[in-house]
Amino acid sequence: MTNKTDEFWFLDSRIRVAVSQRSNGDRISVLVHEASFGEAPPLHVHYGEDEIFHILDGEMEFDIDGTLTLAWPGDTICAPRGVPHRFRVISKRGARYLTVTRGGFEDLVRTFGSAPQGPGLPRHETPTPAMQAALASACFANGINVIGPPMAASSRALPFPPAEVSSCERPSLHPVSPPSLPSRPQALPKR
Repeated sequence: MTNKTDEFWFLDSRIRVAVSQRSNGDRISVLVHEASFGEAPPLHVHYGEDEIFHILDGEMEFDIDGTLTLAWPGDTICAPRGVPHRFRVISKRGARYLTVTRGGFEDLVRTFGSAPQGPGLPRHETPTPAMQAALASACFANGINVIGPPMAASSRALPFPPAEVSSCERPSLHPVSPPSLPSRPQALPKR
């Protein structure tokens, strides 16, 4: 069970701690994110935990160790520990998604996030060098290393390949530069 003190503004998103690492012996955290269009954390590595993303609403693109992937509602992506990754919310309406980790990321959100100042998302701020340094320092204190910039808006990803990226094993490396963004495959008609 969570309460208002378990909600945070963190970067350009609102995060609710649905399951706290403090509530279970395995230190598993489940966080619910509401993020605005363009939300894009810097390239980073988690050294003590895998980071699993489950998309609830909206579209996102991921860069996991150089493999670019599009994800839609219902898709699950895993960024294995020790593997550089970043993402970007690409749907204009924003996105809602879950992250499942072993606690380090929850600690970062609790220490670097702030109490929401009302309903909705925080106002977007372009990070200053001082803000970037503060984030990098807070990340490092929680087992996460910032190693590069956020994804550029012009990144081009392939549709979600469940066999390659949904598991937490290191994804195979396939640099991607398709001529255009493919559309999501359509479901077969019912008989």
